[in-house]
Amino acid sequence: MAEPQTQQVTVDGRRLRLSSLDKLLYPSTETTKGEVLSYYAQISPYLLPLLAGRPVTRVRFPHGVGDLSFFEKNLPSGAPSWLPHTAFDDMTYPLVSDLAALTYLVNLNSLEFHIPQWRIDADGRPANPDRIVLDLDPGKPAGLQECAVVALHLRDRLESLGLDLHPVTSGSKGMQLYASLGGDLTSNEVRDLAQQLAQEMTKKLPELVLWKMTKSLRPGKIFLDWSQNVAAKTTIAPYSLRGRELPQVATPRTWAEVDAGAAGEVFEQVLVEDVLDRIEEHGDLMAPLH
Repeated sequence: MAEPQTQQVTVDGRRLRLSSLDKLLYPSTETTKGEVLSYYAQISPYLLPLLAGRPVTRVRFPHGVGDLSFFEKNLPSGAPSWLPHTAFDDMTYPLVSDLAALTYLVNLNSLEFHIPQWRIDADGRPANPDRIVLDLDPGKPAGLQECAVVALHLRDRLESLGLDLHPVTSGSKGMQLYASLGGDLTSNEVRDLAQQLAQEMTKKLPELVLWKMTKSLRPGKIFLDWSQNVAAKTTIAPYSLRGRELPQVATPRTWAEVDAGAAGEVFEQVLVEDVLDRIEEHGDLMAPLH
């Protein structure tokens, strides 16, 4: 049996041993761990500014997708001393501010990176949120087209509040919509605002939108998950891979794409091989949220 492929590398001046580079993390597409590491290295100029200053929760897939996975909040045991971290609420979270830290965590088969809507302040404590997120979760047979319809209504509503929304297809089945905030509102106040918006959309589009979490009511509707703004909650970071059968990515989208999707044109989740080409074409659509 061939020995697992390993490689010694220097990243940002840090020596790292990358292991099992030939391991299939996405068996259906034969996407290897080495290819996942390569993706994260290439996307790091766009991903790292979104992670910076935020405690990072990872979803690890030790044997690839379709097998055991687990959320990990705490700093991994054996983490190098140079890895930045922050401690509060009896947890020690890694802070991923450079490619060395990102590479270390990806090498542990971390495919997904989840972050809160706030950053750490100068005292190492959670600051007020610097963004609001509206999570659109479709219940079958509803899908991305219905998400796009709701997203357009939310864009108009947020514009009336002076906020610019930035759409992201989640890499799973739905979408997230982000808007920057000035940091004047607490997490509870942002949560309440998101809940109010979800209730408004339910009243405006009762046949399509649901704000209550009751699972039995979700089929055929878009659950507008306002609770992602609770201080303890996290959402998938834009540009993060997802641990689904296919290597799909939480991908920023243009409003032209959302308009087309709402009109019934093809509007699908984005595969990893297309993400960098999209940035070349559209630029970094998340730059306003850095």
